[in-house]
Amino acid sequence: MEFLPLVSTWSWVILLFFAVVLYKWVLRFLFGMVIVPEDRIGLITKKYVLVGPDRGLPDGRIIATKGEAGYQAQTLAPGLYWWMWPWQYGITMEPFTVVPEGKIGLVLSNDGAELPTGNILARRVDSDNFQDTERFLTNSGQKGRQTAVLTPGTYRINPYAFTVTIADMTVIKENKVGIITTLDGAPLQPGQIAGKHVEGHNNFQNVDFFLQNGGNRGLQPQVVLAGSYYINPWAVQIEELPMTEVPIGHVGVVISYIGEDGEDITGESFKHGNIVRKGFRGVWMEPLGPGKYPINMYTMKVEKVPTTNLVLNWANARTESHDLDRNLSTITVRSKDGFPFNLDVAQIIHIPSTEAPKVIARFGSMNNLVSQVLEPTIGNYFRNSAQDSDVIAFLSTRKERQEAAREHIRTVLEVYNVNAVDTLIGDIVPPDSLMKTLTDRKIAQEEEKTYDTQRMAQEKRQGMERETALADIQREVVKAQQSVEIAQRTADAAVKKSEGEARSLKLQVGAESEATKIRAEANAEARRRQAAADAEATKLTADAEAERIAKTGTAEAEKILVIGRSTAEAYELQVRAMGDENFTRFKITEEIGRGQIRVIPDIIINGGGNGADGSLNGLMGLQLLEQIEARKTGKPIKIVDVTKPVEKKSGEK
Repeated sequence: MEFLPLVSTWSWVILLFFAVVLYKWVLRFLFGMVIVPEDRIGLITKKYVLVGPDRGLPDGRIIATKGEAGYQAQTLAPGLYWWMWPWQYGITMEPFTVVPEGKIGLVLSNDGAELPTGNILARRVDSDNFQDTERFLTNSGQKGRQTAVLTPGTYRINPYAFTVTIADMTVIKENKVGIITTLDGAPLQPGQIAGKHVEGHNNFQNVDFFLQNGGNRGLQPQVVLAGSYYINPWAVQIEELPMTEVPIGHVGVVISYIGEDGEDITGESFKHGNIVRKGFRGVWMEPLGPGKYPINMYTMKVEKVPTTNLVLNWANARTESHDLDRNLSTITVRSKDGFPFNLDVAQIIHIPSTEAPKVIARFGSMNNLVSQVLEPTIGNYFRNSAQDSDVIAFLSTRKERQEAAREHIRTVLEVYNVNAVDTLIGDIVPPDSLMKTLTDRKIAQEEEKTYDTQRMAQEKRQGMERETALADIQREVVKAQQSVEIAQRTADAAVKKSEGEARSLKLQVGAESEATKIRAEANAEARRRQAAADAEATKLTADAEAERIAKTGTAEAEKILVIGRSTAEAYELQVRAMGDENFTRFKITEEIGRGQIRVIPDIIINGGGNGADGSLNGLMGLQLLEQIEARKTGKPIKIVDVTKPVEKKSGEK
């Protein structure tokens, strides 16, 4: 009993499933119901025709547009449809056609009209981007590869009628150019290598417009620049090439291989090719300046011509960066005396930008100019020049020959519209055998010069010694003569000196007396003025001193009077205090002390004694007193020898 609910549930599910299936099949078979999902398209295949005659498809057709049996042009969009019984119609569900971003859809029609003879692509017809097959076929759409492409998006396209192939977009990178070759169109015109110029096809993205306006198949004069394009690769082939760059210091001379034959604009003076205006076939008169250009290299050629000074070296060991002199080598010439030697030459040329088209029209390229003109002209000139001289003369006249070559080559190149700036002779390499002979000869000549120089030096040395001896003797003679002349000149000088001193002394005495007189007068005047000034000063001083003394005396008298009065009063008080006698003794003692009066002598000389000893002591004492007195007064000390008797002067006792 526990399993009854579970069994009932499964029973209902199974019954519901069978009911749905039964309902679907019932509706499908009874009412022909068809449901197309929202992301699908229904493709119809009609098995047979129920009503009317059994009409088959026309010959060559595979898609039915009028109810014929077979693949139907009509498709079923997402939705519900009736009366599509399974015994009469086969319904196949297919996904939509999706073209991703960055891609294009190339369409191949499986049915339609036959392509005209000579065409390889079917022209566009109105068919809602191939989603309406019936309209495509009704409007005479052609079978095969279509010119139209599908851009990124989602389409309901009948795969029975059309096959869609996904391809990449056309992308041209920066600094690149796309060279176009069309695979369909009218044949090229006679004498042309590229089709005519057609405008309005939007960089060949509208192939039908290109074809309708007479576009030719094959190489096209137009190019496609950098970018992304919806270009049909079945109709157009693109070759991606670098842009043409004209460097700084160059111009680009354009040589066009397409276009109409233009009129030569150089006139009668230039007879070496046609130079035409821009857009015509030939060499264009207007060159391209430095920059980048989208040039079709298959229809035009740009010849780069340097407009700066160009150096070409005829030397084995040197080649310039422009590489135009890579085939030039050192010139081998033969001298008049039969010696071959090598010669390096450098030629500097300049081509004006206005003359560049003429140079290219004449020679075709710069390499041709070098090989056809410069190489033979310069090589032959120096070979001819060397044959007129021997090797030594050629070496010694190098500067003159270089100047002559410059003028000759300038004249020749002017004819070819080229300016010769300068011609320079480089290394000259004579033969080794000749160089050895010349070296030996030069060494011998130098040795000969050395010997001559040494001989001349010896002769000069002998002459110098002889002259030295004569000079020594002559020196003594000259010395004696000079001594006499010096003595004579000394005497004359002494006389002249004496005369000069006398005149000088006389003038000096006169000058001194005059000066003395002037000084005396000046001194007298000065003393007079000084005396007057002194008298005036003395008078003023005396007046001032008298006034001072008067005032000082008055003050001093008053001072003395005051002091006297005070002293008298003091004495009176002291007398009263000390008594008359005691005050007297005190004042005497004070005066002795103030005056430094000696009461007792500093030295007592004992003159006592008998005879000579007593006398001697007395004299010594006197002498001692004199020394003490001298020391106090600062006078020199006189020492007396007391042992000797004193000499008395006359008159002395």
